[in-house]
Amino acid sequence: MGLLGTVAKTAVVAGTAQATRSAVNRRQAEKNVQAYSQAQQQVQGQQVAYAQPQQAAPPPQEDTIAQLERLAALKDQGILTEEEFQAQKAKVLGS
Repeated sequence: MGLLGTVAKTAVVAGTAQATRSAVNRRQAEKNVQAYSQAQQQVQGQQVAYAQPQQAAPPPQEDTIAQLERLAALKDQGILTEEEFQAQKAKVLGS
């Protein structure tokens, strides 16, 4: 094969490499567009969720128990009188 054949073969290889590179770049660009669109939809969905008013959850039972335990400890230490303890206990229990 002469110089002309080598040049032609090199041109074919270079053209094939360029076409492959272009196809890979195009596929990657399409994937990027899809990923961006999905991320944008997720963000929009989250914004809608955040925009909706949240209902206040009732306080957990543990908080009530912990408050009663603290009040009992204060009463046991003599910091609260029996009357003060009963008044605070009624507030905690909502009575």
